[in-house]
Amino acid sequence: MFIKQLSIFLENKGGSLGEVLKILSGEKINILSASLADTNDFGVLRVLVNDTDKAYKVLKEKGITSKASDVLGVCVPNEIGGFSKVVQLILDAGLNISYIYGLSVQNNGANIVMKTDDQEKTVDILQKAGVKLLTQADL
Repeated sequence: MFIKQLSIFLENKGGSLGEVLKILSGEKINILSASLADTNDFGVLRVLVNDTDKAYKVLKEKGITSKASDVLGVCVPNEIGGFSKVVQLILDAGLNISYIYGLSVQNNGANIVMKTDDQEKTVDILQKAGVKLLTQADL
């Protein structure tokens, strides 16, 4: 019923995200979904991984603060109003939604959305590396 999520607290400085990703991949921990929110001083990286207990332990050993918590995975119907219907059920019960992020479970990769400080340069780098970029028409 519940899914274990790891919230990882990052200092808002260049390289913090890369360091965590390198640590996790070096330990053969696969990130299945991720969300990053930032403030001026720190960021919170929320991830679903294939081994939450191992990820937590490895990060703790490296001095990186994280917290495991339960979240819900919800299949939203791919139809007009599908997302609204699911959210409204929760709101009608007097509950609030703290955050939402995407998840791919078809084992064919994950589509993500990102914003960088130089979008044009990012497009150029990713295209040269052969990374598939999505367009509005793909949605």
